[in-house]
Amino acid sequence: MSGAVRIPSTSTPIVEHNPRVRQVELAISNLLRGGVVLSILLIVAGTIITFAQQPSYVSQPSELQRLIAPGAKFPHTIIDLASDLKQMRGEAVVTLGLLVLIATPVMRVAISILAFIYQGDRLFTLITSVVLCLLLLSLFLGRGE
Repeated sequence: MSGAVRIPSTSTPIVEHNPRVRQVELAISNLLRGGVVLSILLIVAGTIITFAQQPSYVSQPSELQRLIAPGAKFPHTIIDLASDLKQMRGEAVVTLGLLVLIATPVMRVAISILAFIYQGDRLFTLITSVVLCLLLLSLFLGRGE
């Protein structure tokens, strides 16, 4: 049969898994899962705290509009975030949750670099290091308004 693809009948995996590689895969999986769960918990907790601190958001739609309008009172710098977290402001907790969500894939890239170094894969170490540098550069130089 011309053009037919023959599938091998053996159940032997094509790539033999190294236990070290499996450990790295599990660590990355746990990091991603934990980062997402932590960020969700922080965002939900921050939302609850915000509405508990400002019950008028529930009863007065105009007050709620102030919360979601551009230039709302969410912290915009790390110093503001730290100060607001000390005061347990809900908006700061939500912001922290969003930062954890952003940092999670960045940490995945950083762990991948360590995994590639551990495996002795210089090419992928270099490529992943460049990706991490670009991610960090975009975070530090980017401005959101």
